[in-house]
Amino acid sequence: MNEQTKTTMMTEGSVVKNILFFSVPLILGNLLQQLYNTVDSIIVGNYVGSNALAAIGSSTSLVYLLIAFSQGVSVGAGVVISQRLGQKNKEGVQTSVHTALALAVILGIILTVGGILFSKEILLWMNTPEEVLTDAVTYLRLYSAGMVFNVVYNMAAGILNAAGNSKRSLGYLAIASVTNLILDLVFIVGMKTGIAGAAIATNIGQIVSCVLAIWFLVRTQTDYKVCLSKIKIHKATAGLIIKIGLPTGFQNMVISLSNILVQSSVNSFGANAMAGFGAYMKVDGFNVLPVTSFGMAATTFVGQNFGAGKLERVKRGMWITLGIGMIYTITTGILLLTFSETIMHLFSNDAAVIDYGQQAMRFFCPFYWVLSILHALSGTVRGTGKSIPPMIVLLISLCLFRVLWVQFVMPDIASIEGIFMLYPISWTIGSGLMILYTWKGKWLTYYEKRR
Repeated sequence: MNEQTKTTMMTEGSVVKNILFFSVPLILGNLLQQLYNTVDSIIVGNYVGSNALAAIGSSTSLVYLLIAFSQGVSVGAGVVISQRLGQKNKEGVQTSVHTALALAVILGIILTVGGILFSKEILLWMNTPEEVLTDAVTYLRLYSAGMVFNVVYNMAAGILNAAGNSKRSLGYLAIASVTNLILDLVFIVGMKTGIAGAAIATNIGQIVSCVLAIWFLVRTQTDYKVCLSKIKIHKATAGLIIKIGLPTGFQNMVISLSNILVQSSVNSFGANAMAGFGAYMKVDGFNVLPVTSFGMAATTFVGQNFGAGKLERVKRGMWITLGIGMIYTITTGILLLTFSETIMHLFSNDAAVIDYGQQAMRFFCPFYWVLSILHALSGTVRGTGKSIPPMIVLLISLCLFRVLWVQFVMPDIASIEGIFMLYPISWTIGSGLMILYTWKGKWLTYYEKRR
């Protein structure tokens, strides 16, 4: 911890401790975020019904699409900020922070308006069943109304994480999660507001976390301190953030579009399949989000050490991130399979819904360790500023392959198991390609060329 800036620098000391101490709050924060999304589904499934649960499940892929590009911009901002912190470039950090927040506000407003206006049209395109459509439109429009707070919070958290201050964002998410849980019970159980109450509770939780994060950034005496009057676009810095973040944002958007296509295939199997698959996707987040958190930790660790020219620490950080991710996913995969029926009963007592969820679990859980390899290597390479190769790999494996599978393989399988097996196969393809690039690519030569 630098006493002058109170910024956690990961360019010195134990690599294992640096990555773990940074990762754990980040993971817990993402799990808390997933927890309050899961709480929505559990309460809705038990107090509103299977159709409402299916509506939330159908909307999830669209929510990811709406925020996908902004998440890419957050990644780009994080890489730029962490590298400038590693270079001890205070002016560069200030410019990056204020530009990042300006971009977040602009993107948040665009996504809010777009989500409200086009929710129904997209849900219809996804073959959402009539009995689910009204609830799905209501949930998605209300959720979209709070999108600007979601985007700004994610950017603020990205700034904190780039500075190694992931504990701070964890605290704000904890407060938001408790707020969301209490309001779910008030709106859905007490006031009987149905699915609308779930969306409103989530929005209020996001507003709380956003306000707290910005309040800290304004009051802190650090290199990344925010002055509200200085929030504006600096063209050169915005160009750099977008250059690094655009591939990730584009990748996220296209993958989200492919997931919408997959969701439309699930929708064709009816409301019970939608509810079961949607419920398990909430559980899936407790594996996928820690995996992506390890990737984010690798990006920040690599960004700081790459900026400082410490390439051996970059390599060691990559191997440690791989090991941690594989141990976590193998352990959780075993636990989820062991308690699969109990877990699905949390969401619904409908036997058909539970069966669909357990089917998905049997295909997903044995292979999460493969996904951890993909994200650990992608995060490592992205931290050096090389964001295009990971983008290409993820687009091929998690987008193009899935689209081709749904279009040309699913008609012959005609079973929802064809959707479930698609996921581990696409993870394996992506991991194989990412291993090949990390082994043969010249992603560590960028530093010498830049000097």
